[in-house]
Amino acid sequence: MALQSARLCCQILLPCRGHQSPGRHHPQRHQDREVLSASVSFVSHLLQQSVYLLSNACGYGCWDHYYESDTLLHSLQVLAALLESPVTQDIICDVGMPVMHRNVRYNCRVIFLNRKILLIRPKMALANEGNYYELRWFTPWSRSRQTEEYHLPRMLRDLTKQETVPFGDAVLATQDTCIGSEICEELWMPHSPHIDMGLDGVEIFANASGSHHVLRKAHTRVDLVTMATAKNGGIYLLANQKGCDGDRLYYDGCAMIAMNGSVFAQGSQFSLDDVEVLTATLDLEDVRSYRAESSSRNLAASRVSPYPRVKVDFALSCHEDLLEPLSEPMEWKYHSIGEEISLGPACWLWDFLRRSQQGGFFLPLSGGVDSAATACLVYSMCHQVCEAVKNGNQEVLADVRAVVNQASYTPEDPHELCGRVLTTCYMASENSSRETSDRARDLAQQIGSHHISVGIDPAVKAVLGIFSLVTGRRPLFAAHGGSSREDLALQNVQARLRMVIAYLFAQLSLWSRDARGGLLVLGSANVDESLLGYLTKYDCSSADINPIGGISKTDLRTFVQFCLERFQLPALQCILAAPATAELEPLADGQVSQMDEEDMGMTYAELSVFGRLRKMAKAGPYSMFCKLLHMWRDALTPRQVADKVERFFSKYSTNRHKMTTLTPAYHAENYSPEDNRFDLRPFLYRAGWPWQFRCIESQVLQLERRERQHLDGAD
Repeated sequence: MALQSARLCCQILLPCRGHQSPGRHHPQRHQDREVLSASVSFVSHLLQQSVYLLSNACGYGCWDHYYESDTLLHSLQVLAALLESPVTQDIICDVGMPVMHRNVRYNCRVIFLNRKILLIRPKMALANEGNYYELRWFTPWSRSRQTEEYHLPRMLRDLTKQETVPFGDAVLATQDTCIGSEICEELWMPHSPHIDMGLDGVEIFANASGSHHVLRKAHTRVDLVTMATAKNGGIYLLANQKGCDGDRLYYDGCAMIAMNGSVFAQGSQFSLDDVEVLTATLDLEDVRSYRAESSSRNLAASRVSPYPRVKVDFALSCHEDLLEPLSEPMEWKYHSIGEEISLGPACWLWDFLRRSQQGGFFLPLSGGVDSAATACLVYSMCHQVCEAVKNGNQEVLADVRAVVNQASYTPEDPHELCGRVLTTCYMASENSSRETSDRARDLAQQIGSHHISVGIDPAVKAVLGIFSLVTGRRPLFAAHGGSSREDLALQNVQARLRMVIAYLFAQLSLWSRDARGGLLVLGSANVDESLLGYLTKYDCSSADINPIGGISKTDLRTFVQFCLERFQLPALQCILAAPATAELEPLADGQVSQMDEEDMGMTYAELSVFGRLRKMAKAGPYSMFCKLLHMWRDALTPRQVADKVERFFSKYSTNRHKMTTLTPAYHAENYSPEDNRFDLRPFLYRAGWPWQFRCIESQVLQLERRERQHLDGAD
């Protein structure tokens, strides 16, 4: 191969929706089409053939199914199907799956070519924080740059005619280059494998990842990939799962091809397409030239310990057509926050709808920002479905026809589709205002949802009548002379009855219209309200899924403003202008008297700050007080800061038990209080926090004393 002709076209074929890289999927869900298309391939465009393909036998979503021998068996069966399929011939294939080696379970990449397994590469750094628990099921491979023999099971020996294959930390040496594999979390660790691999001459790094969507996270992912090649040179091909894997997470694509610190191809971040192809034509000589002029890099390379190399009689590049144009560097195009919210949770909703085989969604629509944002997400989902069908996506068309139970249906208008898949309901009580009812009705008309209005007062009176019949007493609102206990109970009974009514209508609404199936109930409690526990346990915040449960009130308002402009929904203007209210207390002269921020004793913006410090900065009451002293020093006195911190932690600890029953929510913020898998903290606290609050009080007294001394000295 002439030096000037070492060109290759890198082409990424993105995984299917709902499938991802090693670790997170149930193998029994796979269809043949999905097994073969849930892949990532690097294609030599000049030779018109695929030369490197990544696919996955299962995903992280198996969770404790990894303990079952069935999961290992089915993964091997998928691998066997790939080995013998004519589709994979003359392609280096890289398949993610669990592998049991010497009675230890590893998360591995199995790399093969033409029915011969070249290498089994176990993962060396496991994700074990936040939403990930890989150390629960897998053991990391700890023997750097070492391999040993893996004895193939009988079903693979019969196909490959091999008894053993290399197992461990090695790289592939082809006729024209050297390829290294980095697996998901390994890109994020302080000393990533690509560093030493690059110093040892690896020129192409392939990473099949399972990185979930968090608002603003794309910036970090792009920075990691570009910096991986900026310091050491090389070509980096990142493929990331796209879609929902039956959990709270949504994997948001962002596939990319980078070289020498620049991005040359960008995949879409959100899409309903099963497969997306990403292509860039690059010259390997650019990598070699880039590395050659870095003396510090070359000095480090001369000292690095070599990797075991698996020789592969195969070439990725071609020099037959030197006129093939090379790809040019590009600027990464990021979505705004409003766009991210309109796309990510909407795609997540679509995956839940099509997989659940239900007929649509049921949403209690209150006329406030939160439920309006949830309705807009369904409307955005309808836009994406119509756009996908318009672009010829036959899988989406088949799915939407199954949802509406009409084989000849073709969605063209998001407004019309929304009327088929979304039922909204305004649940009025004697404490509801005409303004909120009108706002809910107007928004429903503008997005096209099937809208109903229900009065819940007869149900409330019936339940209170039962209580009075048994006890002989009737509770009163505080506005009518009742105690705080009575007032709270009367608010809660309204909220809980709304949940009961929501599920009744979700189950029978389509039946009443002679349509098939039921509806998934949507919750609409934002992450800040959940954090503080500003919701009734088992009220209408209890639902099947909650698309906004991981999104802050501030970001939701940004999203609603985005929808107002993008989708031309003027009803949102009034919703944004209205104060947030639960409408559970009596009206004052026909006007709403209950305001959310007054009830909470803090603003939604302050709640977001508390949430980030509590979870992401790992701050307890005292350290949070110390941090906020500096953050809010221009607006609040130390005493005011202390009062807010103590109020937050008192309410947080009192209501922490509610986190055990939160509706499964789209994970969009890293300060989510959801306790089942993400925020593993106790739910029974001493609400007074005696030791911590005494420390805060002592510090406040010292600061106040110092301030008085300063003023006295100035006088």
